[in-house]
Amino acid sequence: MKVLVATQKPFAAVAVAGIREIVEGAGYELALLEKYADQAELVSAVADADALIVRSDKVTAEVIQASRQLKIVVRAGAGYDNLDLEACTKAGVVAMNTPGQNANAVAELAIAMMIFMARNQFTPASGSEIQGRTIGIQAYGNVGRLVGAKAKALGMKVKAIDPFLSAEQIVAGGAEPASSLEELYSTCDYVSVHIPATPQTIGSIGYDLITRMPKGATLVNTARKEVIDEAGLKKALAERADLKYVTDIAPDNIDELRSEFGTRVFATPKKMGAQTSEANINAGLAAARQIVDFIQNGVTKFQLNK
Repeated sequence: MKVLVATQKPFAAVAVAGIREIVEGAGYELALLEKYADQAELVSAVADADALIVRSDKVTAEVIQASRQLKIVVRAGAGYDNLDLEACTKAGVVAMNTPGQNANAVAELAIAMMIFMARNQFTPASGSEIQGRTIGIQAYGNVGRLVGAKAKALGMKVKAIDPFLSAEQIVAGGAEPASSLEELYSTCDYVSVHIPATPQTIGSIGYDLITRMPKGATLVNTARKEVIDEAGLKKALAERADLKYVTDIAPDNIDELRSEFGTRVFATPKKMGAQTSEANINAGLAAARQIVDFIQNGVTKFQLNK
């Protein structure tokens, strides 16, 4: 039984050591493909793998078709839009993610980005405090709940909305439920986005929602680039000189936004949400454990393509 770890952005050495201990301790072979130059290397390497661990690496239909005996692929992280779930299903390959393992890292980044923008990107100009402000959390899952807890600890009022949770569940999680997205955006000084990129959410946050935000509001995106309607965002920022946008995933029009709106817009140089040593280790080890648990016990708790 061969487990392949394929990572263009490798796991930390301590994470690899932990993965090896779990995999080899279960009696399986571990193979590493790190910092590979192009997709063809992954296609070649997966040919004789029974299990595959990736980070943001693209597991396309071509990759799935190239594997002769692949049984499971695990995305070490929460987002899974880099996995072709349809191709996995057709080939009988179980696809999983590792929800919650990167959650604290992303939540801390979201809070840090809010403060960074409140202080005008640490320029000499006078900024503002986030204490006493209201944060709206769009999707109240693992990350959203942690953002809410940290925001509340900083003296913020927390509102949330999630199509998969009842108002009672949101209240139990420590937030005030919003009745609609329109209410969330119109009543919150900050909106922190944590929705996945799906056919229903792609381009769903645009001009109409953004311009509902109160004066001086900031939109915070640590989720996916695709959920933002970039043309609508640009139009909203142009019409509302008080609005700000901060993102962990640079939009395609980031150069235009920076040129036109200066410090009202900020994007990290690369996606930084899970870029902590703790998250790196947690996600890698979780992926390895899930593979062993699936092969040995048939556990499919985090299966995505059911």
